[in-house]
Amino acid sequence: MSFASLGLIDPLLRNLQELNYQTPTPVQAKAIPAVLSGKDVMAEAQTGTGKTAGFALPLLQRLVQHGPAVSSNRARVLVVVPTRELAEQVLQSFVAYGKGLDLRFLAAYGGVSLNPQMMKLRKGVDVLVATPGRLLDLNRQNAVQFDQVQTLVLDEADRMLDLGFSRELNAVFAALPAQRQTLLFSATFTDDIRAMASSILRGPVNISVSPPNTTASKVKQWVVTVDKKNKPDLFMHLVAENHWQHALVFVKTRNGVDYLAAILDEAGYAVDTIHGDKPQPARLRALNRFKTGEVQMLVATDVAARGLDIDDLPLVINVDLPIVAQDYVHRIGRTGRAGASGVAVSLVCADEAPQLAAIEALIRQTLPREEVSGFEAEHRVPQTNATGQVIKKPKKPKKPKVPQATPGGVPAPSKQPRRQSRESKRKPAVQRTANASQTASVSNGNPFGAKKPRSQPSSKPATGSRKPAGKPAGGHSRRRP
Repeated sequence: MSFASLGLIDPLLRNLQELNYQTPTPVQAKAIPAVLSGKDVMAEAQTGTGKTAGFALPLLQRLVQHGPAVSSNRARVLVVVPTRELAEQVLQSFVAYGKGLDLRFLAAYGGVSLNPQMMKLRKGVDVLVATPGRLLDLNRQNAVQFDQVQTLVLDEADRMLDLGFSRELNAVFAALPAQRQTLLFSATFTDDIRAMASSILRGPVNISVSPPNTTASKVKQWVVTVDKKNKPDLFMHLVAENHWQHALVFVKTRNGVDYLAAILDEAGYAVDTIHGDKPQPARLRALNRFKTGEVQMLVATDVAARGLDIDDLPLVINVDLPIVAQDYVHRIGRTGRAGASGVAVSLVCADEAPQLAAIEALIRQTLPREEVSGFEAEHRVPQTNATGQVIKKPKKPKKPKVPQATPGGVPAPSKQPRRQSRESKRKPAVQRTANASQTASVSNGNPFGAKKPRSQPSSKPATGSRKPAGKPAGGHSRRRP
């Protein structure tokens, strides 16, 4: 099958030839004819299978073949996406596929000034790619009206609900023309997404080119178990031992991103970061540097899990597992794209056993485990079964106590342990405070939980045990220290 056989026009075919697109992927082969015919579409395909081309190519053709021309402060195609990175990625795809066509494109998202986006909308745009919050901001400012929208595309709708955009999406749906084409493209479809789809789609063409929530078959995945405090050291050991030179590294928090990036930088690696607190222009610079090879290691939070189209990315490292299991699918989907092979390794501590179980249940496979010599976990990660459930180790039965016999053959009476009074068990207040401060202290800036050496206990003796609580003379209640 060729792109020409799908009914695409010559300008689009020439652009695809320049981009070295040989044959359509399964999702493109099914989606392009459906979108060209004007039907609603609900497509489910794992990440990296070409979903963006599946809707961008036929929509470009419909824009060229069907008028009218767009008016001021209007858009003809509206693509709603969850993140700024995905908005830029989708925009670049439309620009590349629509080269030479007399069409205008714009990506609108938060984190940058509103005014330049408002200025570009004055002439109207044929394709507006936007995040939900910024889209409504522009609409409230009358910078964009929805009365000329012919097609609505929801890309990664499950992620938008995960991020809490349900209210914004409902506001967008209410403002759009009732007569329109609606397309849903996503790697996963939850029950909430299906419920939303049933309310906004009309007789959709259902497309599924892979089992739900599966990961790319050519991505080799495994888990290395380790204690949380040893994750940074194990990470650096694996990078050096395996000579990893180009990897996308995921960490749960912004502090974790900065900490790991500092270690890599100190070791001589070219490194950059992406996280929610970083300005959008800086995020784009970091991504472009990583794509061109100027940066070896890109350390990111889940903000980078979707929408990053990186050619020939060999490796994804999960230093922390994601809280939401579906995000694992999108994280490792950055490698093994479009039929290429890739590697995904996850460092897992005992606290992450529930997340690991949820991931294995979602992808319907048990991830192989390894231990690295010198980094064996003291706190073992529980085993999981084929359905991702944690297997608890059975408790060993206690051995019955055999009473010792006295020289005369009569069993000795069992010794009853003396009960300590509740007051004698209590630690002095000074000692309790010292122990609490020791437990709470962690190393400077290390979010992975490595503890400082315990400080010496105070030489000042405790002033004595606490008196039993009660009312002092005079009837006033005593305040606890």
